[in-house]
Amino acid sequence: MEKITFCIPSKSNLRYLKTCIPSIRENAHRKDHDIIIFVDSDEDGTIEWLKQNKDQYNLKYHTNPDLGKKLFGIGKAYDYCIEKSTTDIFMIFHADMMLGKDADLKAFKHLKSKTVVCATRIEPPLHPNNGEKILKDLGMWPEDFDNEEFNKYVKYLSQNAPKITNGIFAPWMMYKQEYLELGGHDPILKSCREDSDVFNRMKLAGFEFIQPWSSLVYHLTGRGAGSFGGDEKRHEDWKNDMNNSTKEFIRKWGSNVKHTPLMEPIISPKYNIAYVVNNCNLQLLEVLEPWCDRIYTNETYKIGRMWDYVEMEQSNTSFNLSKRVLTIEHNDPIAENNIVIEFDATKLNQNNFQLLQQLPEIIQESGEIGIFELDIFKIEISGMDRLEKYLIEINSPYYQSQLL
Repeated sequence: MEKITFCIPSKSNLRYLKTCIPSIRENAHRKDHDIIIFVDSDEDGTIEWLKQNKDQYNLKYHTNPDLGKKLFGIGKAYDYCIEKSTTDIFMIFHADMMLGKDADLKAFKHLKSKTVVCATRIEPPLHPNNGEKILKDLGMWPEDFDNEEFNKYVKYLSQNAPKITNGIFAPWMMYKQEYLELGGHDPILKSCREDSDVFNRMKLAGFEFIQPWSSLVYHLTGRGAGSFGGDEKRHEDWKNDMNNSTKEFIRKWGSNVKHTPLMEPIISPKYNIAYVVNNCNLQLLEVLEPWCDRIYTNETYKIGRMWDYVEMEQSNTSFNLSKRVLTIEHNDPIAENNIVIEFDATKLNQNNFQLLQQLPEIIQESGEIGIFELDIFKIEISGMDRLEKYLIEINSPYYQSQLL
């Protein structure tokens, strides 16, 4: 197989790297693969350990130039590693993963142009399994990881006619040049949802997702990122990042993250949609704003409150909220948007809010130019141009026009 580069971001992940890196050197088919670590934060002696062990493990590491002041975020960290790589192929890898025997070769065998190949995760039984991974407890933390049992289990699975499915999750492998042409990760999605965004863009660009179940890794289920609550502060930081990034994803794509049970992306249609909301309040504005391109409030909604929301939320988003949060008195929603959905906020409940979230699919299925009513919503459609194709490139004029 060709030589590849393992790209691993680290945010004070020393306890994980001490298990992750040796697993790559022990179990990779090629022993000379490049390993690049990006140190985004170091509160645990990561840099000192890497400095002491870089020759033993033949690895390179780079540090955040604003170390201790400002985080790159995982997407930007991955892109930095990819840009620094000198091989034609790279593999995205998490610090809380351990490579299975010959997983690199077994993934590489399926790699060709316009494909992304991911390994199959073996995880401790902490989260539901929809069929996209294997649940088996081989250790809950890196210090508990049973390497010997892992190797035996990988060998056993490899002897039982492993299947091939279509889905995508880390670790994933692809050609560097094809990734660079896509533009890399979207920097607005800092440390969460950045993978779902780039997978959507890959699918729109015509990439095929291949998951061979002979290529195996052990994954500690997001411990390195903090998605597990064992470290309270880290977990709270992760929840805050996830909340903000989820809203950014919705603002960009017009829907939440969607995928098949096997983790193949499902992309909802993206239209230019505006909400005209009567009797709105600050709490509902916060809930509704991410789900549309513009939101207009009527005269019963004081402009001071509207700007309270803009000032409160603007620091959490890269979208220009002054272009998204508007008043009816000074704007014409019908002239400025292709699809206008008007409703009374006092009639909004959980059921019709879910219906509101599903409207892009409903419009795709049965929408047409004109005016119609659905539940509490009055919907006026003057155009049905699809916009998701403009989201493939993060530097597209359409997308950049929405950002600060």
